[in-house]
Order: sequence, then structure tokens, then C-alpha cells
Amino acid sequence: MRQIVLDTETTGLNPRSGDRIIEIGCVELVNRRLTGNNFHSYINPERDSEEGALAVHGLTTEFLSDKPKFAEIANELRDYVKGAEIIIHNAPFDLGFLDAEFDRMGFPPFKDHVGSITDTLVQAKEMHPGKRNSLDALCDRYGISNAHRALHGALLDAELLAEVYLAMTRGQNSLTIDLAAEETSTQNDSAIADAPLAEIIVLQAMEDELAEHEALLDKLDKDCKGTSVWRSPAPAN
Repeated sequence: MRQIVLDTETTGLNPRSGDRIIEIGCVELVNRRLTGNNFHSYINPERDSEEGALAVHGLTTEFLSDKPKFAEIANELRDYVKGAEIIIHNAPFDLGFLDAEFDRMGFPPFKDHVGSITDTLVQAKEMHPGKRNSLDALCDRYGISNAHRALHGALLDAELLAEVYLAMTRGQNSLTIDLAAEETSTQNDSAIADAPLAEIIVLQAMEDELAEHEALLDKLDKDCKGTSVWRSPAPAN
């Protein structure tokens, strides 16, 4: 399964008023593993950024002046995302800009070039109702360091979102049942049951392993805002 985590930076908030994309960052996941086959481009929007947007991304008109125009990277981007599941945080925002750029090129809407689109903001609101679900808030919630994120950047934000997405959906990559493997396992059950029991060897945890275990329990306590079930005393017999 090929997934692309995508983010953009723009000159402002409204593509209908002429705001443009100035940066695109994409991170590839195959079978929930980062491949390193990323896509990144700064783009000359042929206009200035609004003051508020410039304060967010810091990409000046001077810096972008010698970068390619969207038309020069459009085909490469289409080839890169073709058929993949696209993962975006607050997808309507980025899709509005991508559709506007594609329309200028005479292309169909962005969704027509990809397999599907997943909005992690929608997922986060369903999983954490009533809580802040910005990318920064999710990084904090899932223990993902974003200390190096002084300004927004499309590739950096896509990389952070990929880690957040994997953390949010942990455990969902094994929901399908491999029937062939199940049948083989069933056939081997009787042979395993009839095998003689070997002496049980107990290995004591090392100090660093105990420390890592305690750190995990601390994170679970923080996530549930109390004492997790794993710290509860075992019931008396």
C-alpha cells in the first residue's frame, strides 16, 4: 500500500482571491514504512505573500524569485502522487490550492489523479473530541518532537504528519486476516501441542530495559491523565 503525506505552504489563505502555492512537501510511505522517496519543491508564485502568511513560513518573494513556477513541476507532481492514498491535515485547505493550480494548467481536480484522500484532522477530531488537534498539539500528544519547527515548512510538516499518522493509526495495519497463514497456523497447532515442554528460562530485564518500560508507563499515565491500568496492582487470588 502506497501512501503520500502531503503539505503545502501558500501566499495567503484564499486561492479564489489569487493566493498561490509556494512550497509542496510530500513523504512516501509503503506498507506503513518511510521510504525516503520524498517530493519537495519551492515554487515562484509570481506574487508577494500576505504579511500574516509570511510570518508563518518565512519564504520571502526574493527567495522564491528564482524558483520554478507551478507549471514547471506540475507533471512531476502528478506522476509522483498518481494512484496513491494522499494523507493531509485539514485537507480542504491544501486541496483548494492544488485544484486552483491544476485548473490553471487545464488539469482535472487533484483528487482525480490519486487513489483516495485521508484527512488526519477529521480522524483526530473523531479520536480526541473536544481537544486541540493542530499538528503541534498532536505532536505533543503522541510524544513526537517538533522542537526544530521554528517556522512552518511543507516538507518538515509532512514528515511530522507522517509520524503523527503512524502513531494515530498504530495497530490498524493488521486488521485484515491472512487466511492462508491462519490455515497453516491451525494445521501446526496440534503438532505444537504434542511437543514436549522444554525447561522455561526466565531472563531478567536489564536496567536500561526497565528504564524504557518506566518511560512508556509514564507516557501512558500522561495520555490517560491519571494512572494507567498497567500500574494498577494485580487482583488478589
